Amino acid sequence: MRVIVTGGAGFIGSHLAEQLLARGDEVHVVDDLSNGKRENVPDGATLHVRDVRDPLDDLAELVRPDAVAHLAAQADVRVSIAEPARDAAVNVVGTVNVLEAAHGVGARVVFASTGGAIYGECGRPAREDDPRLPLSPYGAAKLAGEEYLASFSRLYGAAHAALRFGNVYGPRQDPHGEAGVVAIFLGRLRDGEPCRIFGDGTQTRDYVFVGDVVRAMTAALDSGAGGTFNVGTGIETSVLDLYEACAAVTGSHARPVHEPARPGELGRSVLDPELAGRRLGFRAETSLAEGLARTWAWLQE
Repeated sequence: MRVIVTGGAGFIGSHLAEQLLARGDEVHVVDDLSNGKRENVPDGATLHVRDVRDPLDDLAELVRPDAVAHLAAQADVRVSIAEPARDAAVNVVGTVNVLEAAHGVGARVVFASTGGAIYGECGRPAREDDPRLPLSPYGAAKLAGEEYLASFSRLYGAAHAALRFGNVYGPRQDPHGEAGVVAIFLGRLRDGEPCRIFGDGTQTRDYVFVGDVVRAMTAALDSGAGGTFNVGTGIETSVLDLYEACAAVTGSHARPVHEPARPGELGRSVLDPELAGRRLGFRAETSLAEGLARTWAWLQE
C-alpha cells in the first residue's frame, strides 16, 4: 500500500509511519514541523514539509496514494479556546484539503478524531451514536471534520473512516507540552518537579497506549470499512489513580499538588470500543501498567 501520513513527524503519526514501513508499505509523511520533529520521521519514509492549511492536490497527484492517514492537527484544547480561528483553519480547512486531494486520486482517508472532546460528559462508556456535545472549539472542529468525511463518502461513494481516540499516551509524547497528562506526570517525576492535579482528581479518562492506536489505524486502513469508530480500552482511570501508577513506575514517593479545577473540564470520559472490535477486529491489548513502563523507559533514554 502507498500511504500519505499527515502529521507523520508527530507523536502518533511517527509510530504509524514506522509500523507501515515495517510491513512493507510505501510511506510519505506530510508535516509542517511546527510540533513534529524531523528526527521522528523513520528511515525509509519520504518527508514532505507542507502545511495542511494549503491545498495538497499537487502532492497527491505526485504520490498517487492508496490511502491517507490524516493525523495532522492542532491538538491543544486550550489553544482552541484562545485561538478558535487558528484551530478551525488547521482542523477543519486542513481536513477539507486532505479530502479534496484524496478524492482527486481516488484515495481513502482514515481520520484521527477525538472521543472525549466530542461526546462531552459520559454517564457510561460512550457509543458512536451517543449525543455529540463538544465543550471546546477543538471538539467542534474535529466533529466538523467527521461530518466532512461523511459527506464526501456520501457524495462520491467513498468509505472514509473516522477514529475517535481516547487519551493516547506513550513514547514520543512531549512531556513539556500542555496536552498528554501521562507524559507530563512522568516527565515531572523524572525531573523532580511537583505534579499538579486540577480539582480533586476523581475525574476519569480512558487511557489508550499509542501502539494500540496504531493497530487501530492500520486495521482501519486495511479493512476498507467506512464510518466512525471509538478507539479506547473501555476502562476508566481517575487522575489520582493515574498519578499513583506513574509514581509507582518511577519509584517516586512525591505527592501531587492540588490546584483549583479548570472550568469546563469533563468529570467522566470513557469510550465503548465494541464497534471497532466487531467491524475492524481491533481490541486494545496494552495494560496501563505495561504502557506506563514502556513510556517511562523511553523518557529515560
